[in-house]
Amino acid sequence: MKFPTVFQEYLAALPEKKLFVTSLDRHIAQVYPIAVWRQNEDFFDTYREDPDLAEKVAFNAADLGSEAEMDSQGRIVFSPELRRELGIENQPVHLQSFNGVIQVLSEDLYQEMKQQSSQTPRQDVKKLQRAGLKV
Repeated sequence: MKFPTVFQEYLAALPEKKLFVTSLDRHIAQVYPIAVWRQNEDFFDTYREDPDLAEKVAFNAADLGSEAEMDSQGRIVFSPELRRELGIENQPVHLQSFNGVIQVLSEDLYQEMKQQSSQTPRQDVKKLQRAGLKV
């Protein structure tokens, strides 16, 4: 999958070029800088509130995940299993960055999230603004 220039620049600036490409929820793909992914692995290993939950999410990540690197043309290889599971094989996708991780959404999921986010946007922003969001 070829990434837009802004994402290429972000990934190229990372000290480690290795990435981990997976899905934690079997709906949204995540492209993690390997250092961030290692933090998640540590989290899974030490999370004691609900170890079964951590095990399930870690299983999803391992089942669909693979290490990758961006090539010189800005492409990152997603495993066939991940593409099929998320319905992003030969389909348009939407990218967004959140907490240093690139999320990859199928067109259907993007439209669903857009619909949900469009229901009460003004109230949502006002509530977050009261909690400290800068607008």
